[in-house]
Amino acid sequence: MPEKLFPTTRLEAFSDGVLAVIITIMVLELKIPHENGMSGLLSIAPTLFIYLLSFAFTGIYWINHHHLISRVERADPRVLYANLGFLFCASLLPFFTSYVIEKDADAFSVALYAASMILTAIAFLFLRLAVGRLLRLTGELQQEDIATQRKHYASLALYLIAIPLAHFHPWLALATITLVTVVWIVPTARAAPCDNR
Repeated sequence: MPEKLFPTTRLEAFSDGVLAVIITIMVLELKIPHENGMSGLLSIAPTLFIYLLSFAFTGIYWINHHHLISRVERADPRVLYANLGFLFCASLLPFFTSYVIEKDADAFSVALYAASMILTAIAFLFLRLAVGRLLRLTGELQQEDIATQRKHYASLALYLIAIPLAHFHPWLALATITLVTVVWIVPTARAAPCDNR
């Protein structure tokens, strides 16, 4: 009996809504400084940086999610559950963003922040693999998909490095996380279909 497939339109709409709420919740962490002028603005510069990093992280996932799901017209249960897992992990980011801001980016909070990004990256990898399975079954898997998957594994490795690094130099760990974000801004070059026969 063939596996039941579902249109991806509702999946995309639901995912867009959840990611929009995540970004909205994060912006609530931005507080007006007590001091006036430039000195007041500079006093919240670390908070603005961490918010920008979390915003970019979420925004890049939104772009990648759109690109990934647009590759298939219908989703199987593996894709649906993997998508829910990704959204759950992503929904935790506002908490970890708030935590690292409240703790002034100390070693433990930055390590926890990096760990939350690992969790989200693994969840998105499961979604990528679930969609890749459908593409492989229809012969639409491309070399670009293989290259992007390798990029995903490299990103996970950098996030893992950021955790012990946070215990020695929290801001260097945040710089490593920023590097991963910058890497994902540069798109993977498109390539011809991949022959997996």
